[in-house]
Amino acid sequence: MLVVLDNAATAEQVVPLLPGSPTCTVLITSRVRLASLIDRHGTSHLQLDVLSRQEARALLSARLGTGRVAAESDTVDELVELCGGYPLALSITARVAATRPGLPLAEVAAELRELGLEMLDHHADPAASLPAVLSWSLRRLTDEQRTTFELLGVAPGPDTTLPAVVALTSLSSALARKALSALEEASLLERRPGGRYVMHDLVRAYAATSAAHDLPGDGMEAALVRVMDFYLHTAFAADRLLYPERPLVQPDPSAPGVHPHPLPDPVAAASWLQAEHPTLLAAQHAAAALGRHHVVWHLAWTLHTFLFWRGHLRDAVAMWQSALDAAVHLPQPATRSRAHRLLGTVCAMLGLHDEATGHLDQALALAVRHHDLTEQAHTQETLARAWELRGDDRRALDHARDALDLRRALGQPVWEANTLNTVGWYAARVGDFDTARDHCQAALALNRQHHDSRGEAGTLDSLGLIAHRTGDHRQAVDHYQQAVTLYRTLGNTYSVADSLDSAGRPHAALGQHDQARAVWQEALALYQDQGRDDDAARVQRQLDGLGPALEPIRPSGAVETT
Repeated sequence: MLVVLDNAATAEQVVPLLPGSPTCTVLITSRVRLASLIDRHGTSHLQLDVLSRQEARALLSARLGTGRVAAESDTVDELVELCGGYPLALSITARVAATRPGLPLAEVAAELRELGLEMLDHHADPAASLPAVLSWSLRRLTDEQRTTFELLGVAPGPDTTLPAVVALTSLSSALARKALSALEEASLLERRPGGRYVMHDLVRAYAATSAAHDLPGDGMEAALVRVMDFYLHTAFAADRLLYPERPLVQPDPSAPGVHPHPLPDPVAAASWLQAEHPTLLAAQHAAAALGRHHVVWHLAWTLHTFLFWRGHLRDAVAMWQSALDAAVHLPQPATRSRAHRLLGTVCAMLGLHDEATGHLDQALALAVRHHDLTEQAHTQETLARAWELRGDDRRALDHARDALDLRRALGQPVWEANTLNTVGWYAARVGDFDTARDHCQAALALNRQHHDSRGEAGTLDSLGLIAHRTGDHRQAVDHYQQAVTLYRTLGNTYSVADSLDSAGRPHAALGQHDQARAVWQEALALYQDQGRDDDAARVQRQLDGLGPALEPIRPSGAVETT
C-alpha cells in the first residue's frame, strides 16, 4: 500500500499515521523539512526544485493542449519565464488561460507581466492563490524571522550572504543565522554553495509586497541604508587590496553598527568582488532610487579596478553613467571630472570614440578650471589611450608627454613610473625605439623600487613590444611571460589576455608555432569570456593562418586607468 500524506505542517501530524507494516510506503509532502521524522524514523528527504523549461512546457501542454501551446510557442516560453518554473504559478496561469479559451496567450502573458502576484491571487479560494499558499509558510515564523523574510524581499541583488543579512537586519550573527535557517526550513529560501542564500523570484515578490504592507517606511529605508553601506565599505576595502597605489577616495562613514566583511588579502578581495558582482550593481541602482548620491558615485569608483581587470566594460559604462548623474548632486568638483574621465576611458575601450573624447575633454576642462594638477595628469594619460584606440599614435604620444611633465612637477614617483611606461609605449609605436627603451627601463626601475607589481607588469608588456619590434624575439617572449605571470597574480584577466595575444607574435617569429597556438588559444578564450568580439575574431584569424612575424594590432594593457 502507498499512503500519501499531503501538506503536512508538523511531524506530530504524521507520526500517528505511519503504518507498522514493511509492505507499506508513505509519501509525505510538506513545506518544511520535518526534521524529527528524518532523525527518528529514518525517512528519506527529497528537495524538489522548480520545473525545468521542458517540464514547465509539458505542464502547460497537458492543461491547455499541445495545439494551443505550439501555436503560441514564444509566448509559452515567456509564461514559463514569468512563472520562474514555479509549479503552482504555472498551474494558476494555465487555469486562467484554460477558462478563457478564446483569449490569446499573449494577453495572459501581458496580464501576468503587468500584475504579477496580483494575477496569481484568488481571494475566494486560498488553495488556488499563490500569495495565500505562501502565507501559510509564514505561520510558524517568529516576528524576527518574518521581518528578515520581508527585508530580504527588498534587499538588492539576486542572492545574499550571512554578513549582508546581519547588516540588513541589524541582528547579531547568531540570530541572523537562526532566521535564515528558519526560512530555509520553511522552503522560503534556498542555501547554495559558498554560503549564499537565494529566493525564488515569486517568493521574493511576495516578501517585497509583505514588506511594503507590514514594515514602516523609515525602518525599511534604514535597513537598505545599512546593507548598501556594508557593500560599499567592503568593496572599498577590496579595492584598496587590489590596487593600493590608487588615489585614496574615502566614502562617507557607514551607518552605525555596520562593519565591512573582513578580507585578508588581494585573492580574497577579488573572490568577494566576483561573487558579489551582480549584487553590487543592484546596490548602486537601489542607492540611486533612494537618492544616496555619494553611494552611487563611490560604488562606481571602488568597483572600477575590478570591472576593468575582469573585462566587465559594459557594466562599467552603466555604473559610471549613474555616477556622473549623481555627481551633479555632490559638492566636490573632482567627482564630476573623475566620472567624465573614467566614463570616457571605458567608452574608448569599447570603441565609442566620439563619446570617449567628449567625456575626456570635459574632464580635462573641469580639472583645469579647479587647478587639479593630479586629475589633469590622469586625464592627459587617458586621452593618450583614447587617441591610440582611434589610430593616432603621435597625438597619443603628445598627451603622454604632457602627462609626464605634470607627474614630475607633482613629485609622484609611482605615477611617474606609470607615465614613463606610457611614453615609452607610444614612442615604440611610432618607431622611436631608443626613447621607448630608455623610458620603459626607467619605469621598470621605479616600479621595482616602489614594489608596484601592477606597474611592473605593464612595463614588461611594453618592453616585450620593443624587443619584438627590434627583432629580439626571445627577449620579447621572456618579457611577455613575466608580464602574464604578474597579471595572473593580480587577477587582471583583461591584461592577461592582451599580453598572451602579444606573446604569440614573437613565438611565431621564432617558428615556435605550438607555443604561439597555445597562448593564442588561451587569449581567444579570455577575449570571448570578456565579450571582446573584435579581439576574439582577430586572434581566431591569427590561429587560422598561423605564420611568421605578426605585428601588434590591439592596444596594450600596459596603460593603467585610475
